[in-house]
Amino acid sequence: MTAASTSCGLPPLAATPRVARAPVVRAYRPADLPAVYETCLRTGWHGGDAAAHCPEARLPGDLFGGPYAALEPGLVFVAEDGLGVAGHVLGTADTLAFARCTEARWWPAQRRRHPLPDPDDERPAAWLVRALHQGVPTDMPFLDDYPAHLHIGLLPRAQRRGLGAALVKRLCAALQARGAVGVHLGVSALNPHAIGFYEHLGFETLESHEWGRWMGCRW
Repeated sequence: MTAASTSCGLPPLAATPRVARAPVVRAYRPADLPAVYETCLRTGWHGGDAAAHCPEARLPGDLFGGPYAALEPGLVFVAEDGLGVAGHVLGTADTLAFARCTEARWWPAQRRRHPLPDPDDERPAAWLVRALHQGVPTDMPFLDDYPAHLHIGLLPRAQRRGLGAALVKRLCAALQARGAVGVHLGVSALNPHAIGFYEHLGFETLESHEWGRWMGCRW
């Protein structure tokens, strides 16, 4: 018998082609954490890839992903396609309470891991480390009307497929169920595509700054 035949004398069946799976939005699972960190890295610099700017690859995830997965896992949702998790949205319904919680349970260990850089260090990684040491921003005058906040990250393969809108809507429904009356987010001035995306979803500019703007949505 040759390698090209079977015991029945028939040629082997051809391999079944891989069928692309339609993407789905689902609740976060602990096994998704590495994918959340990877997405934070690949979208963590003005919406673009931060890998070239971060000597320590986990830095964007420690800032934008890890505290929510650890402390608010019920408010983390992911978009998954046939290749795996391709994006996420995460947030909190009460920014002030979350800031207190992260100061007690998240930032101390991360600040030891990522010590403050020299004051004259202007590298992108230094900016991210300083943001980590500042913690969750709470000095905005609009928090009473927009007490929740969110972060979203989508890998390039998941963009322009409606997944970003589906993720935001899923999280906003969960925030509303927890009693939040509105949500805010920060967006970089160097990411005009994201600004247009949020405006399309009904977000309005709350404050403009040199770095970008705070945007919010109430329901």
